[in-house]
Amino acid sequence: MAPPRLSAKRPPGLSAGAGFGAIVPCMTDALHTLTATELISAYRAGSLSPVDVTQAVLAHIDRCEPVLCATYALDADAALAMARASEARWRAGQPITANGACIDGVPVTIKENIATRGVPVPLGTAATDLVPAAQDAPPAARLREAGAVFIAKTTMPEFGMLSSGLSSFHALARNPWNPAMNPGGSSAGAGAAGAAGYGPLHIGTDIGGSVRLPAAWCGLVGLKPSLGRVPIDPPYMGRCAGPMTRTAADAALMMAVLAQPDARDHMSLPPATIDWLDLDRLDLRGLRLGLLLDAGCGMPADPSVIAATQAAARRFEAAGATVEPLRPWMTPELLAGMDRFWRIRSGCDLQAMPPERRDRVLPIVRTWAEGGLGFSGEQAFAAYSQALAIRATTVAATQAFDYVLSPVSPNTAFPAEWAYPTNDVQRAMDHIGFTVPFSMSEQPAVSVGCGYDPHGVPIGLQIAGRRFDDLGVLRMAHAFERLRPAQRPWPMAVPVPA
Repeated sequence: MAPPRLSAKRPPGLSAGAGFGAIVPCMTDALHTLTATELISAYRAGSLSPVDVTQAVLAHIDRCEPVLCATYALDADAALAMARASEARWRAGQPITANGACIDGVPVTIKENIATRGVPVPLGTAATDLVPAAQDAPPAARLREAGAVFIAKTTMPEFGMLSSGLSSFHALARNPWNPAMNPGGSSAGAGAAGAAGYGPLHIGTDIGGSVRLPAAWCGLVGLKPSLGRVPIDPPYMGRCAGPMTRTAADAALMMAVLAQPDARDHMSLPPATIDWLDLDRLDLRGLRLGLLLDAGCGMPADPSVIAATQAAARRFEAAGATVEPLRPWMTPELLAGMDRFWRIRSGCDLQAMPPERRDRVLPIVRTWAEGGLGFSGEQAFAAYSQALAIRATTVAATQAFDYVLSPVSPNTAFPAEWAYPTNDVQRAMDHIGFTVPFSMSEQPAVSVGCGYDPHGVPIGLQIAGRRFDDLGVLRMAHAFERLRPAQRPWPMAVPVPA
C-alpha cells in the first residue's frame, strides 16, 4: 500500500506570501536540537537513548509540519522500531561502526528521490505512478546498514527541476527562518528539516546546485561531493548525493558512512582510505584561495551576497591564506547550452508519458521542458557539448588554487510560492552560475552559512576544491565555522502566522 499523501492545503490562516511573526516555544526537552556527534557521545555515555531522541524528534516534527511541510512518508512506528533496535545494540555494547564512524541510533531524513524499500518515489510530481521501491538506493542502504533511524523522506519539487519546494504532489515546503520565503531546492524538504531540527542528519541530491542552494538559504553545511564519491542509483552526469547538516563535523560523520562502494553505480569512485573525522588537520597559512564574485552569466549578485562573501574571504586572509580575485569563466552561452540540454532531456521524458499523466505536471515545469522539443540532433549535440565545455573551463580556471570561494547563489531569499529566484521560466537557470560549474567538473563544493539577508534568511558561502579533495572542502568549512562570528539561533520553534 502506498503511504498516505500529504495534504497540499495551505496552513490555516496563511495567505499566499504571508509573513510570520510570533513563535510558539517548544514545550518539551531539546533533544531534537543535538548534533549527531553530541548524540553519539551521549549514547556512548549511557545518558541518552535512541528511543527518547526519536520520540522527541517526532514530536517536534508534529508541531512544525503544518507550516513547513518538509516530510513525505513519515512512519513513526517504523522509526521507533529502528530506534529500539539501536537502543538494544547500545545496551549490549555493540553499536554499529561503519568505516570508522558511528551513527547508530541517530535520526536521519532522506530525500524522496533516493529510494527506500517499500516506499514509492514520486519525484515531486503527481505524474508519477506510486510503485513501492523494491530496494534501498545506495545512500539509503549505507545509512540503514549503519543503524541510522529513518525518520522520514523529505519533499522535493516537480522532477527536481525547480530551486523551490513547489510540487504537484507534495505540500509547499517553506523556509523555517522565514516561512514566507523559499527553502530552495530541489532538496527543499531536507533544507527545511535540517534548519528546523528534524534531527541532525539529512541527505539530498545535487546536479546543478540542489544540495548547496537549499543548504545556503537554510544556513546548513551542504556538501556536493566529487562525482562518484557517494554511489547513487541511477547515476547520471553531474548527479551526486550529499549530506545536509548543521555542522561540518556532522557532514563528515555522514560522509564516512555514505562514501563506500556500490556496484549499482557504474560511475562510482574506487574505494579510498579517507579519515573523514580528522577535520582539524588544515593549516590555512599559505593556502592559495581564489575569490569569484562574478559568475559571468545569469543574475547579477546582490550587494549583500557580495559583502558577505568578501567578509568571509577577509577572515581566511586574516588567518594566513592568500586570497586572489578570480575572473569568471562561465558565459551566457555556456549556461544557455546547459539549460537547453536539460530541457531536451526533460522534454523527451515528458513526451514518453501517457497524456493523462503528462497533464498532471506543473504548468511551469511542462512549459520549461517542452521548450526542449523540436531541436535537431546537431543542436542537441551542441547543447551537450556545452556541458563538456563547462567542465574543461572550470578545471582550467581553478587548477592554480587550493580552493575557490564564491557565493552559492547570486540572490537572497525569494517567496515560497515561486518556482525559481527569477520566477521566470525563460530564466530558469539564471541563479546556478556559481554552482553548476562544479557539478559539471565533478569537483567537490560545500555551502556554509556566512551571513543573513534582510528577510532573516541565511546567505551561503561556497568553497570548492580540486576533484577528489572532498575532505579538504569539509576541513575548510569546519575552519570557517571557527572563523565566522557567532551565528543566530537555529529556527527550532514552531512558526505561526503573524
